[in-house]
Amino acid sequence: MAGGWARDGAVSEQIEASISDELARLKARRGPEGDSLTECAECEEPIPEARRVAIPGVKLCIDCQQERDAAHQPRGGINRRGSKDSQLK
Repeated sequence: MAGGWARDGAVSEQIEASISDELARLKARRGPEGDSLTECAECEEPIPEARRVAIPGVKLCIDCQQERDAAHQPRGGINRRGSKDSQLK
């Protein structure tokens, strides 16, 4: 239920737009390309065959990939379209 000057469904539309934007951003990210390596590109440990089959083009072992993912800083989750601050300015 939207209040104030918002028309019915405006909040749902903002949520749907935010989800669509994020999904498009994630799809645009480059995934692994080429042949999978048998050994990790960073630590040279063997990459299990199940991982190579599940993720074509994989270059890192699970441990190195988890370290890289942990170091990644996720984007802020602020919905600028729906924030009260942006509407007041």
